[in-house]
Amino acid sequence: MRIIDWSLLDPATRRAALQRPRLTTSGAVVAAAKDIIAAVRAGGDRAVRELTRRFDGIDLEDTRVTAAEFAAARSTLAAADVAALERALANVRRFHAAQRPAPFTIETEPGVRCEQLVRPLERVGLYVPAGSAPLPSAAIMLGVPAALAGCPVKILCTPARRDGSADPSVLVAARLCGVEDVHKVGGAQAIAALAYGTGRIGAVDKIFGPGNAYVTAAKQLVASDPEGAACDLPAGPSEVLVIADETARPAFVAADLLAQSEHDALSQAILVTDSRPLAGEVADAIARVLPTLTRQDQLGRSLQHCRALVVPDLDTALDIANAYAPEHLLLQVREPRRWLGRVRHAGSVFLGDFAPETLGDYCSGTNHVLPTYGHARALSGLTVRDFMKTISVQEVSADGLRSLGPCAVRLAGLEGLDAHAQAVQCRLEYLEGTRP
Repeated sequence: MRIIDWSLLDPATRRAALQRPRLTTSGAVVAAAKDIIAAVRAGGDRAVRELTRRFDGIDLEDTRVTAAEFAAARSTLAAADVAALERALANVRRFHAAQRPAPFTIETEPGVRCEQLVRPLERVGLYVPAGSAPLPSAAIMLGVPAALAGCPVKILCTPARRDGSADPSVLVAARLCGVEDVHKVGGAQAIAALAYGTGRIGAVDKIFGPGNAYVTAAKQLVASDPEGAACDLPAGPSEVLVIADETARPAFVAADLLAQSEHDALSQAILVTDSRPLAGEVADAIARVLPTLTRQDQLGRSLQHCRALVVPDLDTALDIANAYAPEHLLLQVREPRRWLGRVRHAGSVFLGDFAPETLGDYCSGTNHVLPTYGHARALSGLTVRDFMKTISVQEVSADGLRSLGPCAVRLAGLEGLDAHAQAVQCRLEYLEGTRP
């Protein structure tokens, strides 16, 4: 881990110190995703079967997970594993239940009544990848808010394993969330199937979930197509920024930096501290722990993006955090809650020595689908509201139109839209008895 003295950097090198690994969605990836989408739209289930055989080496006549497969998955898991999934789900449900938007009615002025209706999305697609590791936590983070929102149709796609089965923990998590329509399909072909339908897999209105470059490209393509499906947050490599002072435990800080670094070769972990001795101790702790971890390939590459920035004070540290807008922000400082008011841009914040980011990934209750790559400046993490929509309603009495109508006519005139004005004026004339 490189240790950098922030006060010695000029503006250009400061920007470089906060530079994220460059994401490149090559033209070849986009072209391949386009071809896959076109094949699925034209060939439906037959195309999905062929693409799964080509890319995954598995020939599945029917992708749908059967009741027997769900039961077998449950019997495969240890009771302690199921209990852990159930506990995580309960906490996620408890936190997300408080997020549901409420309908309301308000009279903006006499005779003008405005309302907000709340409706669930009718059909949602949940994508749970299984590249380097199965992700039952992703099934929970997507399935729980979809269920709380009341989405009537929930379709989950996840890649099959080499033996043609889906990962048991993903299936158990899906069923615990009330998701019964699960298909063993992965990659861009799964996104295309969810967006346009194939016969066995129904088309959805919005797709949720992370994935590799092909999945990301496919989501962007279907979201830009009026006949496709909307999609959730733009996805990027995972990232963490830890702010620590001299009271922080170096082993804890090192563990948090390594936890995010093992996700992906492009993951980034940054330490910002006002204690140079702590920075050195964290670097030593990383060096000690690293050989004991299993994902050496990802860690070896992602740690090239890891650095420690030594700053003069914690105010500067918070300025850096807000400029970076991290997916995960950890405050391992004396009186961490005191600094929470300074946080403006972050996907999720973890306060104190005993709040590792891992808890947010799995079981504290908050959602782990968060804005990355600086999108936390403008976007929020996934919530129940993302699975719902609001509809506005206006009800206007005759007296309300008499009062408010001339205002609308005047504003339409400012915009040069005389048909807009006429839609109001004809009603006013009717009320005045000058128009039949």
